[in-house]
Amino acid sequence: MKYIIIIGDGMADYPIESLGNKTPLMVAKKPRMDYMATHGTVGFTANVPEGMVPESDTANLAIMGYDPKIYSKGRSPLEALSMGIDMAENETAYRINTVALTENDCPYAEQVILDHSADEISTEESTILVNALQEAMGDEFKTYHPGISYRHCLIWKDAPQTMDFARPHDHLGKVIGEYLPSGEVGAPYLEIMEKSYEILKNHPVNLKRKAEGKLPANSLWIWSPGKKPQLSSFYEKYGKKAAVISAVDLIKGIGKCAGMDVIDVEGATGNVHTNFDGKAQAAVKALRDGCDFVYVHVEAPDECGHRAELENKILSIELIDEKIIGYIEDEMKKDGEDYRFLILPDHPTPLALRTHTMDAVPYIMYDSTKEIASDAKSYDEKFGAESVDGMNLKSYDKGFTMIDDFFA
Repeated sequence: MKYIIIIGDGMADYPIESLGNKTPLMVAKKPRMDYMATHGTVGFTANVPEGMVPESDTANLAIMGYDPKIYSKGRSPLEALSMGIDMAENETAYRINTVALTENDCPYAEQVILDHSADEISTEESTILVNALQEAMGDEFKTYHPGISYRHCLIWKDAPQTMDFARPHDHLGKVIGEYLPSGEVGAPYLEIMEKSYEILKNHPVNLKRKAEGKLPANSLWIWSPGKKPQLSSFYEKYGKKAAVISAVDLIKGIGKCAGMDVIDVEGATGNVHTNFDGKAQAAVKALRDGCDFVYVHVEAPDECGHRAELENKILSIELIDEKIIGYIEDEMKKDGEDYRFLILPDHPTPLALRTHTMDAVPYIMYDSTKEIASDAKSYDEKFGAESVDGMNLKSYDKGFTMIDDFFA
């Protein structure tokens, strides 16, 4: 048996008036998901424990069977691990986004955050910017490491006290003052953000971007601090040789920390222009090369949710269905393999809110050897809810571990 989990990050949503009060999942053309829903188990799962923030580190750890209340140390240390940074015990990692702020003639705190991703800045451009910040602000205690697109890492040796930092994607279009680090504890972090703005707003990369009609990546935004992570071996936990495929360092970091094979795919970007074909091909190759299980994470629906891109969110769902699920299933059939699919978002990212929510998400569990006739007519929030019927809501808080059920 081959096991495949497909995570459509942020894929779930709320009904949208322009879609006739349907969700992107309801209107997307996704024949593979719909077939599996009608011939498999569908329901809802709440992946994020109560009291925790609905971030991708928390939700994906839970899906993989690692209790977030024990293992979640913030997303940044996992991202650092994926980036090849070997953290010392006295070091703290911070996610630093290169964000787009207005450049009005007013103090830093009165600027407005336009985009948490600076128009999904390219990795090549942002690497130049982060390296410039390292040259200007790096020292024996603080190092700035470029990552993918807008996602970067600050490693701080013997860091000052941390705080509850605001997440940049939660406050788009707002004046940033009340969301900035504050007080005595926040002062060293605010100093970095303000200084980065003065360095970046007139950097040649950003001057060129503005001339081209793009948003500048003109400030750092510091958030999600954490210490060096520790996860138990996935193989020892489940007896499955496993691989992770994702464009984002967070998910790759979880995989590395759990001793899973982490497969890099050329052209995997984390947005709707990612290399869907390459991810699917890499998954099949991993399964053919001896892996029992692949975890394929697709960031595109989440990014579209944050950016309020309705058409692209629908398109990303359709491409996951056609190019990833369809290809993997067809190749498994060619190989004569028995297989199971688990398809779900980690959390919703509703277009109306442009951020993550705690709502439960719909899932499909499909076994090629045990097709059943479910009541669902498609895979979406509506039929997931109807299948629950008061009985089939799975909750991590109530001891349910999705992957245990999947491997059973």
